[in-house]
Amino acid sequence: MFGVDLKACWLALNQKYSSILLKLLLFSLLFTFFYCFFFSNSTTIFFFSFSQPSSNLFKSHHSSSGNEKCDIFTGKWIKNTVGPAYNNVTCPFIEPPQNCIKNGRPDSAFLYWKWKPEGCHLSSLGAPRFLKAMRSKSWAFIGDSILRNQVLSLICLLQKEEVPLEVYHDEQFKSRKWIFTNYNFTISLIWSPLLMKAEIFEDNDGVSKSDIQLHLDTIDTKWSNEYNSFNYIVISGGQWFLKTAIYWENNTIIGCHYCLKKNLEELPLTYSYRRVLNLVFNFFLYANHKPLVIYRTWSPSHFEYKEWSNGGSCNKTEPFKGGLVYEKDVDKMMRGIEIEEFNKAMMKNATNLKLLDMYNLSAQRPDGHPGPYRRFHPFRKGRNDVVQNDCLHWCLPGPIDSWNDLLMEMVLRN
Repeated sequence: MFGVDLKACWLALNQKYSSILLKLLLFSLLFTFFYCFFFSNSTTIFFFSFSQPSSNLFKSHHSSSGNEKCDIFTGKWIKNTVGPAYNNVTCPFIEPPQNCIKNGRPDSAFLYWKWKPEGCHLSSLGAPRFLKAMRSKSWAFIGDSILRNQVLSLICLLQKEEVPLEVYHDEQFKSRKWIFTNYNFTISLIWSPLLMKAEIFEDNDGVSKSDIQLHLDTIDTKWSNEYNSFNYIVISGGQWFLKTAIYWENNTIIGCHYCLKKNLEELPLTYSYRRVLNLVFNFFLYANHKPLVIYRTWSPSHFEYKEWSNGGSCNKTEPFKGGLVYEKDVDKMMRGIEIEEFNKAMMKNATNLKLLDMYNLSAQRPDGHPGPYRRFHPFRKGRNDVVQNDCLHWCLPGPIDSWNDLLMEMVLRN
């Protein structure tokens, strides 16, 4: 009517506002990055965790609220006024290095959080229901001290229904076995920190007298010889693969990791870890016996400034906010190898293999470690005492209890 092209005006106006919105979004992202980088109270680098690299094919489970499926490993920590299911008084199975409250940790807010998966609700399944479902079943947990940490968390959760009887332990209490007699349900903890045959020369305090001799082509018989007796297996690699080690194949030394002045070929961590996981997954794939095998992913540490051996510490008192997580390059690399090797096994139709992906959940909880409270009242002589921190294992009770909540969810819902 007035010679105005309304469609052209609308398109021009839309392009203008789209440009403004894009600029605002870019400005917000840049502001967030510079704030985290320059104003954080530590040298920690934070990353936004938008997605997980592992396929949803291996992580979907029926939720407690219905038949819909959700990714129980993606979500956030929310406040939980109820608190933990047990404490250092009600559970006698907590080992001293993880008994943070008894050891004098002054804050308790870290106990009042629970994991909330994205897009679904998980109700507490409870010890009675789990134990009834596991009647006359046998479980094995195969791995290192982090896995022992998880086993004791599980026992603390279950002992409210029945206190288990310990029927075996080795000399150092690293391999152990319990039975819930009313249910004829057994849990075996098998100390195999490298999953393969290995000669380890550490004393009870973890001091190494010689380099580890790791045989990359031979499964550890401590667990493979008992394999046929288990209905469920939880297995994990871990931080032991970062240690100095000499590598063997076909009874011949092929190289080493971090072997100074030994005139041996330096092999990357990626080689040994891939090799071990490939052999372990193939063992489960081709064995005649088919228990449900659950691989638990890498547990990230939260040492700040330095590491375990040179004064690293962790003094956070709450989870990271807003989906921010803390990742070290080595944690990200090792977890990435696990996901890749797991996916390769799944492509071979490993139907009895499941993934317990605790990485992102755990990376958000820098407050869940013992820190200096791995020892009983470490500052009783003064706050200036030099104290070794543990920013790798987890307080009991603590965030690691959620690992077992999700483990029980996986088993009972599948």
